[in-house]
Amino acid sequence: MTRDASDGPTDDAPISPALRRVLARAGAPGLVELLADGMSGADLTTLLLEVFRRRADRVSPAEVMRRYRSDRFVAPAPVGFAALRRTEDVLLSALPDGFEVPVLAPVVPLAAHSAVATVDPRKVIATVRGSEVAADPTNALALEASHRRSLALAADPRSNAPVRLAAGQRVVRAQRFAGPTDLAHFQLFGLVTAGRDTGDRSFERRHLAEHLRFAARAMADLGAQDTRIRLTLLEDAAGPALERVRHDLAGLPGVRVSEDPDRSSGRGYYTGICFKIWATVGGHPTEVGDGGFVPWSQLLTGNRKERLLISGFGVDRLSRTWTAAPGRALPHHAGPTAESGGDEDASG
Repeated sequence: MTRDASDGPTDDAPISPALRRVLARAGAPGLVELLADGMSGADLTTLLLEVFRRRADRVSPAEVMRRYRSDRFVAPAPVGFAALRRTEDVLLSALPDGFEVPVLAPVVPLAAHSAVATVDPRKVIATVRGSEVAADPTNALALEASHRRSLALAADPRSNAPVRLAAGQRVVRAQRFAGPTDLAHFQLFGLVTAGRDTGDRSFERRHLAEHLRFAARAMADLGAQDTRIRLTLLEDAAGPALERVRHDLAGLPGVRVSEDPDRSSGRGYYTGICFKIWATVGGHPTEVGDGGFVPWSQLLTGNRKERLLISGFGVDRLSRTWTAAPGRALPHHAGPTAESGGDEDASG
């Protein structure tokens, strides 16, 4: 879940040669402006639904099969279902008390990833119905957490009751990844904690320590020989909170906490403090998690006192790492699962 400051807004992006060619062939240089700004959302949806209906009517079964064989967005995952399921069971069992686990929809409102989280819209798959395919569970969790916080603030403007949510989700990203097993879709497990600034960075200290303890416990339960938490300070004012968290985590068995001031990814995305999680299995360290504080809940609720912490873990990557280690297999979780009454970038 590595964040990149280059994932910024694209309003001023120059027209690409491919788009210029399309507009020239159509003989309609103002087509993009007409579709983007000259129609209501409902009218655009009506138009696109008819366009895709006609295109679908012309597609033969043979063409569907050809597309299935060549389209990177629709190929099955290289990781088996059982391995993914066992990994998610371990992550679920490691959640602290108080976390709810909603079942997220596969789509979110249009611009959920770009208007709030500043991700380039070209890295997200938009639908013809004014929505977009989920690219990260923390975005949907942030929407739900902010909705719940808004309701709490409406009932009590000084409410500081935190909202803790976690969920696993199969997500899709449109950018190309270099690795042979890095598909356009993968499973992520995300956590968010939303609440109110109560002064002295107490929200940051308390909930950052909670997220990182979860990561340490989950990695230990998965059998990691060593877990490394790398913290990056993005604002000097958050320095005392970072030091307090380091103190709170000192002495966790099999966990090393260090600072990573040279981290470049995530700047302009996270605020205050961000972190990465590395786990070692079979002697091979692998980046498996990423997170930090973001301003999304302030934007979604319109309240500058709101705070939001997110973290995410690559379930595909965790599953591949553990099953690929010599002589190792994912542990069979013996406790309750979500179904039995219990409760990239680290992506691919």
